[in-house]
Amino acid sequence: MLPSGRGTYTNPVYASQFPDPFVLQHQGVYYAFGTTGNSRTKDGRIFTLLSSKDLVHWQPLGGALAPPKGAEGAEFWAPEVVHHNGTFYMYYSRGGGAIGASVGHRLYVATSTKPEGPYQEVGLLDVPESKFTIDAHPFQDTDGKWYLFYARDFIDSDNGYYPGTGLAVDRLVNMTKLAGESRTVMRAKHAWTVFETNRTMPLYGNKTFAQWHTLEGPFMRKHNGKYYCFYSGANFLTPRYGVDYCVADSILGPYSDAGAENGARVLHAVAGHVRGPGHHSHVMGPDGKTEYLVYHAWDKNMKERQLCIDKLAWTPQGPRCQGPTYTPQPMPS
Repeated sequence: MLPSGRGTYTNPVYASQFPDPFVLQHQGVYYAFGTTGNSRTKDGRIFTLLSSKDLVHWQPLGGALAPPKGAEGAEFWAPEVVHHNGTFYMYYSRGGGAIGASVGHRLYVATSTKPEGPYQEVGLLDVPESKFTIDAHPFQDTDGKWYLFYARDFIDSDNGYYPGTGLAVDRLVNMTKLAGESRTVMRAKHAWTVFETNRTMPLYGNKTFAQWHTLEGPFMRKHNGKYYCFYSGANFLTPRYGVDYCVADSILGPYSDAGAENGARVLHAVAGHVRGPGHHSHVMGPDGKTEYLVYHAWDKNMKERQLCIDKLAWTPQGPRCQGPTYTPQPMPS
């Protein structure tokens, strides 16, 4: 969408379908990657790709990932891309269709020599203990070590946690191989993160769960020496869906979400204006100083999840998005 006035923008900044947005900044250009599910872009590829110089005016570049052999009909979700030693690595999940299907999701990695691709799938990042593993997020710590955060299912209710999708982390031995030392980051324990009650799951032998909860879309941000794992919680179709976080002194935890008992604190719905804001990424604005959340939110008819941006502020109470906004805002400087 064009700015609504001189020096302003109004969400959505891309008024078309663009779920699970991730933005990579490389050599002065922003590249946005979005979920395509089981659809293909006009050039026959997977994952919608856009470019921008200012986070507001976006140009379509086609698709990013070449369809892997043997994956016809599969769902492809939530791409994220990093640049390391001259290679661009894309992490994503693919699997057998809608959530709850009899075939789950697994994590994969693809590579390219250019940020816009095309990316070629090069391997599986398997998590053997999970049948449903999504939303891979690569993170390089300040000591140079790489980690992969992701969302996975937990079907037990040990220690008072709810069954459902939670967050985990593992060390990357290299950019295409996990160490196999998975650690739980956070599981659901608050009422607001419920996805569905009395949910029957074909993936787990048609077992019915009285409450199935969801934490998804992890994004790691190190700030003032602490590790903040942001995530989206609840059912993405409901007004409860939004972004919260947990925090730790070490990248492997333990993490605390104290203060998250009553709902999403970072980004949440605005009744009558914004529904389902979440599955975000963080990126610095053109000034290299101002931090933005890039997220999706539903259009008024709930037909499309569209691309939105808003500033993130680090307050004494913790990180808070200055949104979601739906009125004109100052252009990123």
